Amino acid sequence: MTSPPEGASRDRALLNLGEERMRRLLETGRSLVSDFDTDSILAAVLETARELTGARYAAFGVLDDDRRELSRFLTLGIDAATQQAIGALPRGRGILGLLIDDPRPLRVSDIGTHPRSYGLPHGHPPMRSFLGVPVILRGVAWGNLYLAEKDGDFDAADEQAMVVLAEWAATAIENARLSQSESAQRRELERTVRTLEATTEITHAIGAETQLDRVLELIAKRARALVEAGSILILLRDNHELVVAAAAGRSIYGVLGTRVPINGSASGAVLRGQQPEHLADVRARLRFDLADRVDAETGLLVPLIYQGRSVGVLEAFDRLGDSLDFSLEDEHLLQAFAASAATAVATAQGVASEGLRRSIEAADRERTHWARELHDETLQSLAALKIGLAAATRATDQSELRAVAADALATVEESISALRNIISDLRPPVLDAVGTAAALESLVERVRTRANMTINLQIDLAREAGRTPERHPPALEDTIYRVVQEALTNIVKHACATTAAVTIAEVDGVVAIEIRDDGDGFDHEAIAAGFGLIGMRERVQLVQGAFTVDSGRGSGTTIRIELPCPRQPEAQMPPAA
Repeated sequence: MTSPPEGASRDRALLNLGEERMRRLLETGRSLVSDFDTDSILAAVLETARELTGARYAAFGVLDDDRRELSRFLTLGIDAATQQAIGALPRGRGILGLLIDDPRPLRVSDIGTHPRSYGLPHGHPPMRSFLGVPVILRGVAWGNLYLAEKDGDFDAADEQAMVVLAEWAATAIENARLSQSESAQRRELERTVRTLEATTEITHAIGAETQLDRVLELIAKRARALVEAGSILILLRDNHELVVAAAAGRSIYGVLGTRVPINGSASGAVLRGQQPEHLADVRARLRFDLADRVDAETGLLVPLIYQGRSVGVLEAFDRLGDSLDFSLEDEHLLQAFAASAATAVATAQGVASEGLRRSIEAADRERTHWARELHDETLQSLAALKIGLAAATRATDQSELRAVAADALATVEESISALRNIISDLRPPVLDAVGTAAALESLVERVRTRANMTINLQIDLAREAGRTPERHPPALEDTIYRVVQEALTNIVKHACATTAAVTIAEVDGVVAIEIRDDGDGFDHEAIAAGFGLIGMRERVQLVQGAFTVDSGRGSGTTIRIELPCPRQPEAQMPPAA
């Protein structure tokens, strides 16, 4: 902080003031430099100036940034009625302007006779004697202390006392400004830290989450805690509407799924304008969308913006504590939080969209596969059967009819066998009736026969071996069957393998699956691109399992899968055949 006024000239001035004035100035100086409020300092300076000089009126003018006129004007000795009668406060013309142009002490015996006097405005109390002293901060004029209407003229002692008081005031004001600057910097630093904490918190909380519902739940809860809100809503954009996708807190009634039009709504205005809005009257402002679902008085609406695109709105209602209103700091914190939250929401939406796209593509591939199977096998067999039966209608020889009938029966048997294989591939009845082991044995036998290759199968599932009294959950059994089925299909179609091995074992509540082949293998780009691996990986992820692939050109492929298997009561399983 700035040191109190020093110097030989100051000391001589104090000595020439007399003991009483000197004591009073020293007391005032100590008081001023310990005060860090500028308005309080100025008020004390005006009071002391009147006391030490006997002036009837005192005023302080604060200069604007250009130091050309007064931006503030504080008075002491003029009551409110007189001030109202005078009208606008002075801006620094006339004698007041002289002190601005030439910042040096100025004493005038009669204001009215001074060449720079503009005269007093209508309603102004009469003033004759005048004393003005500049307040200099760091060598630059900051303001002026004005005194008027003393019994008699202001003398040199008055001027010396006011010069000392002005220097004390300058010291105190500089200290106050430094303190306020430090406080502002500290508040800004604290706000920055809280903003960083908020951003880090949401990043850590949802960094590993890709499920949109879970991401929204975490955002709502963290946002509510961050700004201490009574309740939080998250609205996501859906074409021309906003949909309430998540909520947390109190006084929210059946709000999930509520649709709000973007046009004409407060939420829509925040979404389109990409600017936060404080709501002083929630019911009035939300009267056309959520007023009947949210019991609150105040609100803070912040847009969720991702790469310049508004994906939704984060809405906080009724701050907890002494005041329901949200502060500017709350707004800054929620905006910082919303930036990270918007990224998380957009990422989760992208994952969901990509998952849906892949599911649709997988379903289309499945339909194409089964359509080809039906066309190449069953449909062609039925077409051949139709041709044979048509020929039989033209036959006259009994032996010829018997031969056609025999061919027709063989064709029907082949078609029935093909349809049974297709049905088994779609959903083998034995999987529901008996269990995974029997279904996989049947699957492997069918693949061996079709592909004419060697496939070794080893299964040790504790629950199907009688070591536990219950079956696996249906979702887990289906996952085990489908990943083995898909892996064998990939081997037959792509691997050019002669042998394959499938090993399945259940140990300590985990089903471990390993599928190996001696085929051509493939590189990591092919692993990322697919060969049916994407669908397998997604199936495994749905049951919180682990999926790895080890392959390389010319070295075969090994797929390893680990699936957690929770216990399932026997009563919940399909009845055995």
